[in-house]
Amino acid sequence: MKQMVMENHSSVSEFVLMGLTDQPELQLPLFVLFLMNYAAIVVGNMSIMSLIILNSSLHTPMYFFLFNLSFIDFCYSCVFTPKMLMNFVLEKDTISFTGCMTQLFFFCFFVNSESYVLTVMAYDRYVAICKPLLYKADMSPGICCLLISVSYLMGFSIAMVLTGFMLRLSFCDSIINHYMCDIFPVLRLSCTSTYVNELMNIAVVGTAIVLCTIIILVSYAMILINIIKMSSAKAWSKAMGTCGSHIITVSLFYGSGILAYVKPPSAETVGQGKFFSVFYTFLVPLLNPLIYSLRNKDVKLALKKTIKRLTN
Repeated sequence: MKQMVMENHSSVSEFVLMGLTDQPELQLPLFVLFLMNYAAIVVGNMSIMSLIILNSSLHTPMYFFLFNLSFIDFCYSCVFTPKMLMNFVLEKDTISFTGCMTQLFFFCFFVNSESYVLTVMAYDRYVAICKPLLYKADMSPGICCLLISVSYLMGFSIAMVLTGFMLRLSFCDSIINHYMCDIFPVLRLSCTSTYVNELMNIAVVGTAIVLCTIIILVSYAMILINIIKMSSAKAWSKAMGTCGSHIITVSLFYGSGILAYVKPPSAETVGQGKFFSVFYTFLVPLLNPLIYSLRNKDVKLALKKTIKRLTN
């Protein structure tokens, strides 16, 4: 009988997204706030991409990687933000099973791809500062395209594995206590064992994070050693200036991710997960264009040239 009940309740055709909050008085203010945030993310990242395309002075490996970072942030925000905005204006926000799995796949794809792109950017800074004479050879257009292709391929592979293992589960509940189809909120709805999924999440995502973290830390350790050896204050300042934006971006990306997914056992995991996910999914894509535009002389100069070209 228990097996029959499970079979009857496992064929979930759609899910209900609970959203960020269930307080009616907050729905409209939050809708306006996140709509403005989404508009800023789209305009900011599209502006960075446009500047890089239109200015030949930015056709370098560093800005090629920055272009891809902005592209990922733009696509990444489009995966869940429109659905979240709908949740603020609809009484009941539903998403089909296929739509949920698709959202989950692209969320995993872009998040993991961004992690690898940030790692490639750290390696690029290492080569530029520690091996300046070999920079053109080591970071040739072919190698840059290969590194980016590998980043997307790794993101795609991880997303395929995690989504594939999610599809093998049966679901007894349809209410997702989140504003998007994230892995852990969806796993909670399963009426079959999620042990293999949790093990696979730890193995696949954990390996990717450890690998990326090691490469980034080693790259910056070598950069720091090289900077200490520099006798010129101007060279030291220039080296730190080229790395500063990337260090801030990496700190925001991994810091907010840790807050969203690494919590003590006694914590209110559901509420905290939604709260910290806001930083992870909305703050990082918003701040990246600002960090690279406000702290970067090349981008500011390219912006002035583009505005002058358009106004004349």
